[in-house]
Amino acid sequence: MREMSIGATLDPEHSAEFALAPMHVVHLGFVPYARALELQRTVARARISGEIAHDVLLLLEHPPVVTLGRSSKAQNLVASPALLAARGVELFEAERGGDVTFHGPGQLVGYPIVNLRGHKQDLHWYLRQVEAVLMHALSAIGIPSERSEGRTGVWTEHGDKIASIGVHARDWVTWHGFALNVSTDLSYFDLMVPCGLAGVTMTSVARELGAGAPGLATVAEIVAASFGKLFSRAPAPLEPGALEAMLPPP
Repeated sequence: MREMSIGATLDPEHSAEFALAPMHVVHLGFVPYARALELQRTVARARISGEIAHDVLLLLEHPPVVTLGRSSKAQNLVASPALLAARGVELFEAERGGDVTFHGPGQLVGYPIVNLRGHKQDLHWYLRQVEAVLMHALSAIGIPSERSEGRTGVWTEHGDKIASIGVHARDWVTWHGFALNVSTDLSYFDLMVPCGLAGVTMTSVARELGAGAPGLATVAEIVAASFGKLFSRAPAPLEPGALEAMLPPP
């Protein structure tokens, strides 16, 4: 398989051989986008080469940043460079699929480094599975959610978008991933046409649940458990330093 990018329902197909394999779950905290992007690429290379034997789920937050996927259109970034700078927002191009989106504090970002040879060699299946993970996690905290036909991501039952997804893969190993708005300042999405979807309203866990909403750390644990369940993996916490020790020298 050559490199692919998709930012767009099938049932998971797992053999018993892989059913209880571990999945390393690494909580990275607050990480600048450029550093996280380089880490993803390094982990993906190690997963492709077999130097890392199991799937990895990186969970983190970013400082304010707008990223442009391979399908981005210039008109979907409404803000000028000066306005982005005034709000302290960085701008990056990325190899993921999809259009323009925002990452920032209060948003749970997940970068699954998954070898689809151990699951199903189908990127569309993978996207639907990531959607299902987020829907399962949202249900666990009391937010009904759903897909929107023809559009990748997760929406609430009243039609607001709560999570965005954009992935990239090489040799059937994925990187990039999902962004779930937990307590995100949603005004940042006014800087763009989110994911190139005109008229979309963004929402968050905090907006949906109010004062009783769980915090980002709690949501991260629920998402990790949901990922393990729907990908038939056993989530295994791994410290960032232990992950670095598994990587080949630069």
